[in-house]
Parts: sequence; C-alpha cells; structure tokens
Amino acid sequence: MARDYVGRKPRANKKRPSGKKPTGKRRFPLVALVILLIAIIAFVTLLYKINNSATKQAPLPTAVVPAQAKPVTLKPLPKQPKEPDYIEELENKQVKVKVPKQKKAAHQYQMQCASFRNRDDAETFKAKVAFTGLSSQVRRSEGKNGVWYRVVLGPYKTRRAADSDRHLLQRNGINGCQLWYWNWD
Repeated sequence: MARDYVGRKPRANKKRPSGKKPTGKRRFPLVALVILLIAIIAFVTLLYKINNSATKQAPLPTAVVPAQAKPVTLKPLPKQPKEPDYIEELENKQVKVKVPKQKKAAHQYQMQCASFRNRDDAETFKAKVAFTGLSSQVRRSEGKNGVWYRVVLGPYKTRRAADSDRHLLQRNGINGCQLWYWNWD
C-alpha cells in the first residue's frame, strides 16, 4: 500500500490542545534583576572614583639652573669638501683580474641516452637527437645479455659541457641520459 506523504496534513501536538496556553506560570527573574542592579552600582562607583583621581595631579618638577653658567663658544664648521667626479675616474680605470689556469682533465666524458636491441630503433633515436642540433653515434656492444646498440654523444672535455648538452636534450623531451667516462672501445 502506498501512502501519500505530500498531501498529508501536519499532526497537532498531542501534549497540549491547540489554542490553549500552558498551565504553568512563569516567575519573574528576581535573582537576575538583583545581580544586574549590583553590577550597575559597581560600575557607576568605579567611574566616579576614576573621575575624581584625574583632577588631582602632582606638581611638575622644576628645572634647577646653576647660578654661574659659562657661555659656550661654538667653532665654525669647516667648509664641505668637493665631491670627486667618480664617473670620470671610473672611465679611465682598468681592472686586473688574476685568472687561475684550469687543470687539464684527466679523462673525457661521454653521454649515453639510450640502448636498444634493434639497430633500427637506435637509428630512429639518433635522428630524434639530431633534431635538437646535436650529433650522436650508434655503437654496437656485446655482453653476456646479447647485442645492444647504444646511442652515445661525445666525447666532452669537461663535465660542464656534457651537462649543458644534457639540459638541452631535457628541454626537448629526451630524458634519462647518463654521463660516463670515455671508453675507447
């Protein structure tokens, strides 16, 4: 059976019949009124005491002046020195810097970006590297896991030069390149 909850009328409160007031009388809050009057009297008393204390002030101390004061003679200030013209001085200056000689690198670096089992995949990756403006080589290496075709860039004389090319590759979406010491194999 379905019930109609939408058209249903609200039920009247069964505790008290509609239209009649409750039977219990409320008492006047006498205790709250007494507490309020005490608080108002205390506040007025506090304001009165503060008002009376503000009118009574202690006398200000007077300054003691010695009877025989010597007059002070001031010396005139020296003339302000002329400010040098720094722009003209700096135009004619030359700065000498001692640059230490760089040590020759003990070894060179190579960067390996990928390795594939298939030479065609390595050549495809080499072309992708070429689009960034760098040249790479495909090297064949044999190991205990079989034949691998490595895509290698380099040699680089310094690690900084290799990192510069690695960052260029990263900006073009080629990630995972590793730096190794150069092997002549």
